[in-house]
Amino acid sequence: MDYKILFTVFITVFIAELGDKTQLATMLFASGQNVSRWSVFWGSALALITTSALGVLAGGIISKYLSEKHLSIVAGVGFIAVGVWTLIKVFYLANKE
Repeated sequence: MDYKILFTVFITVFIAELGDKTQLATMLFASGQNVSRWSVFWGSALALITTSALGVLAGGIISKYLSEKHLSIVAGVGFIAVGVWTLIKVFYLANKE
């Protein structure tokens, strides 16, 4: 096992998920009066594991067809597109009020 990659991925995903809507949704579920905190923990943990597994599988398949450089470019453009879409949405909502 490559511990450098393990640590890098852990830190990157951990920081990316802090304050993310999935963490906020988990906090909302856990705040219920008659809710098992363990059920919320295991449900959210299994969901994150499953989505990560899908990401690894998709990355493995896509890497057979695209080079790492091209995949990085596609991912970067995707992140920029999401950012621009978010800004447009925020400005649209601000001007609508």
